[in-house]
Amino acid sequence: MPVLVITGTGTEVGKTVTTAAVAAAALAAGRSVAVLKAAQTGVAPDERGDADEVVRLAGAVTAREVARYPEPLAPGTAALRAGRAPVRPEEVAEAAAKLATEHDLVLVEGAGGLLVRFDATGGTLADAAGLLRAPVLLVASAGLGTLNTTELTARELRRRGLDLLGVVIGSWPAHPDLASRCNVADLPEVAGAPLLGALPEGAGALAPADFRTGAPRWLAPRLLGRWEAAGFAAREAPAPLG
Repeated sequence: MPVLVITGTGTEVGKTVTTAAVAAAALAAGRSVAVLKAAQTGVAPDERGDADEVVRLAGAVTAREVARYPEPLAPGTAALRAGRAPVRPEEVAEAAAKLATEHDLVLVEGAGGLLVRFDATGGTLADAAGLLRAPVLLVASAGLGTLNTTELTARELRRRGLDLLGVVIGSWPAHPDLASRCNVADLPEVAGAPLLGALPEGAGALAPADFRTGAPRWLAPRLLGRWEAAGFAAREAPAPLG
């Protein structure tokens, strides 16, 4: 798995923090890691982007961006409004493939969800994943509403013949409600793929040293951690009525 594409069910579900956790777990396992942000939006040229945040949290990671745009919009719209060239899936795939020749693992982080448009022709992160023939990790929210967006994303990945490696809950609440607890069992069911981790709420606000120590505890062995879905479900999923 030299390249792993990381997408989310939408915005603000914890993609960047999950990307940092995967990077930290891989570094702890002795792997060299690069992170590639396909399109960074909503930041000025001198501001820190998501790839920089991965480096801050995870450590010695090579960080690259294909493009960045100042307004916090979908990449295609942000590029058009800025009068700049849009990102093309081919550019993302080429940049990731080059990084893969120099690193054990390349993490390609998308912007928003799987089908957020890069350009006027409808190019997306899904197209880049297809060009790379890379597995996709889906980051989902914990609570009410996540099942629909998770299943829709999983169905689209299957329709395109792409491999959904699994699902990670990007922010597990300190005090989960009933919907979140039920979703522990329901998320892998609707995704047709295993639950591969759950990051604690506020993980991105931890000191980097604490984040790096914690990351392997939040991710399953498939992601070079030691988190166990069965144990998590036993602790967090509600008992059936009756």
